Amino acid sequence: MKETKVIELEEVAIRFSGDSGDGMQLTGTLFSDATALLGNDISTFPDYPSEIRAPQGTVGGVSGFQVQFGHKQINTPGDYAHVLVAMNPAAVKANARFMMRGGTIIYDSDAFNEKNLAKANFKTDDPFGELGLEDYPKIAVPITSLTQEGLKEFGLDNKSILRSKNMFALGLVCWMFNRPLEFVDEFIRSKFKKKPVVVESNIKVLHDGYNYGMNMQHMTPTYLVHPAEIENGTYRNVNGNQATAWGLLAAAERAGLELFLGSYPITPATDILSALSERKDLGVKTFQAEDEIAGIASAIGAAFAGDLAVTTTSGPGLALKSEAIGLAVMAELPLVIVNVQRGGPSTGLPTKTEQSDLLQALYGRNGESPVVVLAASTPSDCFYYAYMASKIALERMVPVILLTDGFLGNGSEPWKIPSVAELPSITPRLAKDAEVFQPYKRDEKTLAREWAFPGMKGFEHRIGGLEKNVTGTVSHDPENHQVNTEIREEKVQRVVELVPDLEVCGDEEGEVLVVGWGGTYGHLISTVRQLRLEGKDVSMAHFNYIKPLPKNTKEVFSRFKKIIVCELNMGQFAGYLRDKMPGFNYYQANKVKGLPFTVSELKESVNKLLED
Repeated sequence: MKETKVIELEEVAIRFSGDSGDGMQLTGTLFSDATALLGNDISTFPDYPSEIRAPQGTVGGVSGFQVQFGHKQINTPGDYAHVLVAMNPAAVKANARFMMRGGTIIYDSDAFNEKNLAKANFKTDDPFGELGLEDYPKIAVPITSLTQEGLKEFGLDNKSILRSKNMFALGLVCWMFNRPLEFVDEFIRSKFKKKPVVVESNIKVLHDGYNYGMNMQHMTPTYLVHPAEIENGTYRNVNGNQATAWGLLAAAERAGLELFLGSYPITPATDILSALSERKDLGVKTFQAEDEIAGIASAIGAAFAGDLAVTTTSGPGLALKSEAIGLAVMAELPLVIVNVQRGGPSTGLPTKTEQSDLLQALYGRNGESPVVVLAASTPSDCFYYAYMASKIALERMVPVILLTDGFLGNGSEPWKIPSVAELPSITPRLAKDAEVFQPYKRDEKTLAREWAFPGMKGFEHRIGGLEKNVTGTVSHDPENHQVNTEIREEKVQRVVELVPDLEVCGDEEGEVLVVGWGGTYGHLISTVRQLRLEGKDVSMAHFNYIKPLPKNTKEVFSRFKKIIVCELNMGQFAGYLRDKMPGFNYYQANKVKGLPFTVSELKESVNKLLED
């Protein structure tokens, strides 16, 4: 027998792909979790269609999951995959453009029949030739028939047997990349513990795939990726929606308040509602409303009643919530609105990522209706910015919109679990002295009013959407409205005291400053690192605080000759900067394909700017 060739890599990207019903998301998630447990740094990108069940075998029904892991710091799921695991011809067709030149394709040879080739609209019986993949190493594995053979003694129907194909593929890839099976075994036993036959059949197929890899050593190399060097601590793999939910939980605990979430299910934000609904043990109250408006209305009621109140949504839902956000602005109640952005407009691309809700978050309400706007950068720091959104809302008596996106919400990475002592304190602005209480009397420094809610004797007051004077009496006085409008805006601007200075990654001054915000961080920092290694005069500034902007923003911008703003929209942040930070020439790199940036396309944009 030939000796197995072992290839040592600094980083590697794998893409699992098949029909929506082939379990590719679960396969990718389990492989990612096992990889994180081994100490590799990882970044993932689930990519699936919006149709619940698109026609089987078609390109439109392909579901994918890409994970990049490595020995060094990993900030993106990778531009291109070193290895593609394809369960049918449509998966190859949909993912050919995401393959690294010379990458390996592992495919279920049983699925590459005339019927499936026709469903994927191939013109010949040579799909790899049609796609220009002749020079790519290909490993044909009869996954379907091997799964059927392995489970023939289990008494399962064929449909149930075929549901286990993904476990065979997972076992094979675990062998190739030296991932132990113990974690996957444990997951299967836990998830299906009430169905022993499902447990045993899936574990059998998983180990069959692993053993098949051992027996085909002469056909494919194995890959060795050493653990990353990371600081000591307790880590777990987390996606952005989980991290957001936990950040809200931590904020409620730190503030000494009960957490209320009023939301309507919407892709890709629903997992936050699901995660929090499971934490009744921590006193969390969740309400799945009949629509988006009822969701935020219930949250405003909870804020009035003294809870840390949250509502979650995506772009179309944020539009429906706009009038109620205006009510929270006028009533000056603490409210956190989480918007997990997706492709638009309208229902658009529900399962794809985009950053095109920025202007809606900033301006999408009637009247002068200012709110604080934050944006998370990575899946794990959704925890921190959910926490900070809560702190700002509770201490400054103001609605806060937290922007994440589908890439962050569904993507995952290792997260170092912080201790409570590491988190900043949260001190809600509770009313204390009934004798001098006035509903709209303000703290001189922050302009925040006091928070009084039902049950607090002596603090009864009127509240609602009509303009009030300092005593809480409805007022139509023009001077009062002018003053209050200015105060509400100034109150948001004074939140800048809680905003850290904008940091520059790279040299503090130079030729080109790459600017981004929110979920583009990983691709931008990877781009700047690579360009700097090539000797290019490039630095980066990334924004998490959108309104208000960090107070040193103008100073940072003034130290660079050229500024390029990179965002997954047509230029919304660039336009906002032109308004708020005039006097600079802002170049743009924009993408609206429902996909994250790639490092290669960002490098191309920055290099062009350097050459010009």
